[in-house]
Amino acid sequence: MKLLRDKVAFVPGGYGGIGEAVCKALAQAGAKVIVAGRDLSKASRLARRIRGVALELDVRDTPSIERTLSRFRRIDLFVNCAGVSREETLDRVSEQAWDEVLGTNLKAAMFLAQAVARRQKRGGKQVHLLSVRAQLGLRGRGYSTYCTSKGGLVMLVRQHASELGPRGICVNGVAPTVVRTEMGAHWLKNPKTRAWLKERIPLGRIAEPDEVAQAVLFFCSPAADYITGQILYVDGGLTASQ
Repeated sequence: MKLLRDKVAFVPGGYGGIGEAVCKALAQAGAKVIVAGRDLSKASRLARRIRGVALELDVRDTPSIERTLSRFRRIDLFVNCAGVSREETLDRVSEQAWDEVLGTNLKAAMFLAQAVARRQKRGGKQVHLLSVRAQLGLRGRGYSTYCTSKGGLVMLVRQHASELGPRGICVNGVAPTVVRTEMGAHWLKNPKTRAWLKERIPLGRIAEPDEVAQAVLFFCSPAADYITGQILYVDGGLTASQ
């Protein structure tokens, strides 16, 4: 079903593991997808496969966001898949890592959302990719920067939902646990951490990118027209059992 026919969807971080699944799902639902990222060749390869548009964009270069989007008069759907993680224990957290993670995961989310909202005159959807680390700390690992960035993004979603609601714009977040992507590969390659993850997840398995993409598709669809300011945890029950 072409639920999103004639909709324009902007997806920064669109050629990553989850981002690619999101772009494909949006395209299959009828949307014209703008795949954005620092690597134009990767964005272009995916855009050709889904008959979309590729954009070169470094989300950490705040002034470039508005310049890059100036060619688009209308954006209906915004799915923020841009994100990084740097693991450093509290006593070793560097200012460089802090600025990189917060700049990509939180600051960029703010100014991407701002630029998109300027192109959403009345109605539209904004969806941010978060993580279960928006709600849960992690013992034994150095996740200060990542958890802080995703926790802050929860409040960004709620505030933007509050401000954009009168214009009929819905803002929500999708928060998965570890997903079978390149970013999650270091967890899954190690038999011990892989077994530990599966033991903690009530459904007993790792999330697939398509499962996260379907949650995003729900928030972008008319089925979610009266849902805003919410975080959907796509985590196999992890946050329900801690």
